[in-house]
Amino acid sequence: MSGVVVVGSINADLGVRVARHPKPGETLLGAGGGITPGGKGANQALAASLQGADVTMIGAVGSDPYAAPATTLLRESGVNLDAVDITGETTGLAVIAVADDGENTIIFVPGANATVTDEQVRQHADALREAEITLLQGEIPASGFAAATELAGGRVVVNLAPVIDVPRDALLKADPIMANEHEAGLILEQLGVQAATEEPRELATALLEAGFTSVVLTLGAHGALVATPEKIMDIPTPKVQAVDTTGAGDAFAGAFVARLLAGDDMVAAARHAARVGAFTTLSAGAQNSYPGLAAVLPEVQG
Repeated sequence: MSGVVVVGSINADLGVRVARHPKPGETLLGAGGGITPGGKGANQALAASLQGADVTMIGAVGSDPYAAPATTLLRESGVNLDAVDITGETTGLAVIAVADDGENTIIFVPGANATVTDEQVRQHADALREAEITLLQGEIPASGFAAATELAGGRVVVNLAPVIDVPRDALLKADPIMANEHEAGLILEQLGVQAATEEPRELATALLEAGFTSVVLTLGAHGALVATPEKIMDIPTPKVQAVDTTGAGDAFAGAFVARLLAGDDMVAAARHAARVGAFTTLSAGAQNSYPGLAAVLPEVQG
């Protein structure tokens, strides 16, 4: 067994910048409007590849003009795209607005990503059976998600973002489940557990008690948290002046699985991933801000 298989979304990102996000019914002037590659699946696949992992992508695009820019950086980084199917649907599209404070809002149009069902995933069963790590997100249909966890021959890592309704047994195969605080609460609700608090350690403990083998909570500027039944570890992040947080969580996830593949334990993998995630916030965009192995990553101070 070898490598990482990412089963997930591939998008073209339409990015705009605004001084602040508009209120309901309000129109603001913006800038930008360029098309860049994105999609949580593609983002994580690229981040893992740039951090040295052998990556195969399972997903779908359309035959429209967005397909080429959506996959450009994946091709350039060496991600295997043989399992990316071309469908009659349009390529997935994300409309991203980034404010001057670095915070973003995203509107996601699934397009071809909606065709990544169990039928499509099963066509690439061999790649999943041979993968050391299978990485999943929430931007594909639940049936495709479930099929990928069923066919995975190695470790399954799940970043259920956005939080979609997936079969319980498929979700609990995650080792780890990776989420932010808001997503963690929604995952617990999906499992029939009412989160009593949004305190990260208590959320992590509740996820473990719900049946997960391990948990990674991403906490933005506060770093991350790695939890197993034996211990909970705080993971610091470098203090940086964020320009654009788009895709930082995906960079974390991709870098995390790349380091697991290289032999790191979860704590070491998360420490490296936090530095990669911080690096990506220093420039605009998602995939085009991701570092390669030669990049000088910010250090944790103190």
